[in-house]
Amino acid sequence: MTEERVKIFGFERHRIGSDGEGVTTLIALHGCPLRCKYCLNSQCQDSNYKCREMTASEVIEESMIDNLYFLATGGGLTIGGGEPLMHPQFINELRERMPEMWNLNIETSMNVPLTNIKAIVESTKTLIIDIKDMDSQIYQAYTRISNERTISNLKYIADKGLQDKCIIRLPLIPSYNNKQNVEKSKEYLQTLGFTHFDKFKYKTDLEKSLN
Repeated sequence: MTEERVKIFGFERHRIGSDGEGVTTLIALHGCPLRCKYCLNSQCQDSNYKCREMTASEVIEESMIDNLYFLATGGGLTIGGGEPLMHPQFINELRERMPEMWNLNIETSMNVPLTNIKAIVESTKTLIIDIKDMDSQIYQAYTRISNERTISNLKYIADKGLQDKCIIRLPLIPSYNNKQNVEKSKEYLQTLGFTHFDKFKYKTDLEKSLN
């Protein structure tokens, strides 16, 4: 089978503590089903943005320069975006070809077909999931699409007993949710057995300009 070629708009080495254990390289894939108001990587939606097109083998070859860092720290590759789970074939090709001791992490909104989740969940070390907000109206207003798939996929993960693979990001989103909403999202996710959470606040362009 011919390897899938994907569009990559970011290839960042030597990341520590923000994208999984140890030293990681973050590979950001182009494209996303969401249209978030405060998108942190808006270039993932820009059809004119100059991306690199790479196969899994090419990504691994370029990442081998950091092999010793990955082995010494328990790090590896983190695939983000955009929405990396739009490309499960590419993710599986990475896992099949990369050194066994490297970890593979995914940063995702989980708003993709369930078949995409099933294809990668067993071979992934950590799923870093930005759920935006579990309230369907808040989610729809912020992302412009429904969170039905996200909720269904989280329930699938819970039913499989894979909650410990997951870090759930719980953002406070200015003008969209509040601390009470964030706490309600956390409480609901706890009923599904999730225990690892990352609370933080989005910084809007206005707030960034004031700092």
